[in-house]
Amino acid sequence: MEVVYVYQRKRKEFGKQPLFADKPAELTVSVPPDPSLMKNYVERNPCHLEVQATAEKSEHEVNTESASFTNRGILHTQGGWPKDVDVTDVEHTIRYRKKIEKDEEYLKSIKALGDVMEMIVKQNNAIDIYEEYFGESTESISSGTPSAKSLNVYRDPNPVKRAASYVSWYPDDGHKIAVAYSVLQFQAMPANMSYDSYIWDIESPNAPDLALTPPSPLVCIEYNPKDPHILVGGSYNGLLSFWDTRKGSFPVDTSSLEKSHRDPVYSVQWVQSKSGSEFFSTSTDGQVLWWDIRKLTEPTETMSIDPEKNGNIVGGTVLDFETTMPTKFMIGSENGSVYMCNKKAKNPNEKITHIFPGHHGPIYALQRNPFFLKNFLTIGDWKAQIWSEDVKTPIMSTRYSDQYLTDACWSPARPSVFFTSKMDGSIDVWDYIFKQNEPTLTVQVASSPIHSIKAQEHGKILAAAARDGSTTIFSLSDGLSKIQQNEKKIFSEMLERELKREKTMEAAAREKRIKATQKRPASAIKPVGQQLEDLLRQAEDDFFSAIDDGSGKLKEEALARAAEYDAIQQQ
Repeated sequence: MEVVYVYQRKRKEFGKQPLFADKPAELTVSVPPDPSLMKNYVERNPCHLEVQATAEKSEHEVNTESASFTNRGILHTQGGWPKDVDVTDVEHTIRYRKKIEKDEEYLKSIKALGDVMEMIVKQNNAIDIYEEYFGESTESISSGTPSAKSLNVYRDPNPVKRAASYVSWYPDDGHKIAVAYSVLQFQAMPANMSYDSYIWDIESPNAPDLALTPPSPLVCIEYNPKDPHILVGGSYNGLLSFWDTRKGSFPVDTSSLEKSHRDPVYSVQWVQSKSGSEFFSTSTDGQVLWWDIRKLTEPTETMSIDPEKNGNIVGGTVLDFETTMPTKFMIGSENGSVYMCNKKAKNPNEKITHIFPGHHGPIYALQRNPFFLKNFLTIGDWKAQIWSEDVKTPIMSTRYSDQYLTDACWSPARPSVFFTSKMDGSIDVWDYIFKQNEPTLTVQVASSPIHSIKAQEHGKILAAAARDGSTTIFSLSDGLSKIQQNEKKIFSEMLERELKREKTMEAAAREKRIKATQKRPASAIKPVGQQLEDLLRQAEDDFFSAIDDGSGKLKEEALARAAEYDAIQQQ
């Protein structure tokens, strides 16, 4: 039997043992009236006295004694048997049944109950009491101005402030958040900096609910969707650790240094599995590693991000995995491209199936739409882009922002709403059904850049982690957190329309390239070998015939100088 909780306390910390005993009421102090003191007071008239609305009770031993209650129940396995009937004896129970069934009162009771039951059955056949009259109706959404209200701010409790680099919501009801703290600037980590990250209860921002102590500062952290007590985190030095909150602040297990990443772990994602213990990670060292928390000594599978298959490894920055697609996953890279991968490929060179190039900087956010899984959102420069798996170009994009974008996520409640964070500490809320040219709402969260934003499972609350160490949660208005009537259908038609437009443009560009290739003259083909040498000799003869006076001296002198130069170079 495993001990989950252990409570320890020294006997001397309990204090002196209290000894209680019954004691009758006694008079301790008696102050007699002094008429001479009346001159110091003025009689108040009128006099108002405030009393409570409840009856006053005495505070000594004549109080009413409290009554104690107990709950008792009877477990009926085969109905209520008399005490003289042994339920375990089959023959005894059969004899008793036959005796009861011959009783006239039993027959009358059964007949009376049968009539009542027949009437109830007829009523149920006439009216379906479980019918839902308004099952398909949608809740009316307030048409007020979209807004966001700040609920709480959770600050790094350490004296040396660190950046809140990642935030993850508690999977069941979202009443807790796990925040990873680290300093991401190269060689900017103070010597006395704390390595702790924290789990916060959203109702108590004054002190963290639990501290997580990793071997190196955490860059990312994720709750296990199947077991909310389990968390996995990626460290700045490339190690992977997992925690069980029932076992304290220290990690249950940590990967070995020689088998882990060589750069900071920027993203971890849990994988769909029977055990619920598998996850994978990526780093800027260009590796994707699969792990099992039951054995973290080495990864179960490895993959190098080599899209060109020429040995030039590309660093990974973010991962995305959808549980309904157990073999597919996506990688956001440092070069601004997104790679669609298949884990069950026959050989490592075939794992990257599609490449989506489109950003000017590293991919900071990558997430599939929770309602339309073929479409995904990316952030990698000054704009956000929405993609479809069927084309290699984005089907929709936001306008370029004045500030660099740092993170983004979809709303779990509304298919057309997503959030983007910026370097100036603000968050933009985009509602593509409402308008596409500018954000529906902009909220200033902090004065420093925001590193991570995550929406609660129900879509009502949004958490934002900033570089100054603060994590802020916002409550969104109903217009932004509750799905509107026909919204899913309208946004689906919008995505399909933009997908058809991109396919048409791709087909037109492909046809144009083919026509240009067909019209290219034969002379445009690059000569090689003997043909190239003949062309160079012909060009040389034409050049000297144009500048020579017909004697050929210029050509001879040029060839002599070239031969002399070659001789000097060989020496």
